[in-house]
Amino acid sequence: MSKFFVCTFGCRCNQADSDAIRESFCRRSMSEAETHLDAELVVVNSCTVTQRTDRQVRQMVRRIHRENPKARLVVTGCYAERDPQALAAMGGVSLVVGNAERERLQELIQNGACGATASIIRSPFSGGMAFLPPSAPATGGKTRPLIKLQDGCDARCSYCIVPFVRGPARSAHPDAVIAGIERLVGAGYREIVLTGVNLGSYGRKLDGFPTLLDLLRRVLSVPGPGRLRLSSIEPMRFSRGVARLAAEDPRLPPHFHIPLQSGSDRILRRMRRPYTADRFLDLAGYIREILPDAGIGSDVMVGFPGERDDDFDKTFELVQRSPLTYLHVFPFSARDGTAAAAMTEHVPEVVVRERVRIMRELSQAKNLEFRRRFVGRSLPGITLAKEEGVGDAVVLTENYIAARVPKPVEPNRLVTVRIIEAHPDYTRAEIQLG
Repeated sequence: MSKFFVCTFGCRCNQADSDAIRESFCRRSMSEAETHLDAELVVVNSCTVTQRTDRQVRQMVRRIHRENPKARLVVTGCYAERDPQALAAMGGVSLVVGNAERERLQELIQNGACGATASIIRSPFSGGMAFLPPSAPATGGKTRPLIKLQDGCDARCSYCIVPFVRGPARSAHPDAVIAGIERLVGAGYREIVLTGVNLGSYGRKLDGFPTLLDLLRRVLSVPGPGRLRLSSIEPMRFSRGVARLAAEDPRLPPHFHIPLQSGSDRILRRMRRPYTADRFLDLAGYIREILPDAGIGSDVMVGFPGERDDDFDKTFELVQRSPLTYLHVFPFSARDGTAAAAMTEHVPEVVVRERVRIMRELSQAKNLEFRRRFVGRSLPGITLAKEEGVGDAVVLTENYIAARVPKPVEPNRLVTVRIIEAHPDYTRAEIQLG
């Protein structure tokens, strides 16, 4: 097998894992196909955070087998960890690999594990160990490579399946992170995204207990990085020192994603989220105070078991008066094995759909209001590749505004843009420098 294709579902950690898979195959002189139609080996890196993503993974597996029946089809990732038997029973699947064995995927295939009859390879997780982040990964053409600093989670939010499919929290050693960043900088990348399942818990089990803030200070002391962007950080693990560092060093963009989930303290307790709505609002307000132009995103879940109208109203009101600039809104999805799956106070589906609609409209309104603040102003940004999925003439500003520019631009350039117009569905800008 000389040509492969990787199909990725889910979060940035999954995207980083897929980059590592690409890198391992390329080191074995395999080449990446443009689509699954041209590949002899197709890897589906799955997600299982909701029932909807499970369904999407199954649909993709069926489609790949239907459109390219000769390809060896491998499924890995979180769905493969949670229910490998169901995936192995699907037509065309040759191999199902759990998350603890995912890094051995190339070796397993080379040793003949990918046969005509589906095999399942799945092992227990080892807790507390350090791991090596992927270095100089193949990004699938994307501009901004990912370095996974941390994997797994020791929290037990009542709705979340992630700790069961990702294992206990573990972190990459600072030396390995710095070495990986130096290789990426040497390869010419201008913005690197640091990610993890529970990024704020970075370093808790490493010798010396380095924190995320410690790591960032050390990384920024090394010459070279153009920009280091952080992915999602839980509010109970968000150090205000990280925001202060961003205010001091322009290489750390003023953009943070901090999951809220609910603005009702009663629902937060049922979710086993160890903070209050006021604490979240205070944190977001602090970031806005010291970084007035920051983009601040969040996740909101609606329809959690027992969520009453007054609980939803509290979430709406908190978001409305907060400095949040965009939301990812999700309906509750029961996951077998979690505490929330056994809760019986179900919210009617029609009510959930309406609450999702209301929150998404609020998100759009707040995001438009935020983007309009910058009309006529200049902002630093990076030119994106078409593989980012937002077009081939887009600049992502440091505070997370995807701005269209008049004509296609070479990706991976640090530039300055002037914002010209902000519309409900897009922002228009012009490149000034770079």
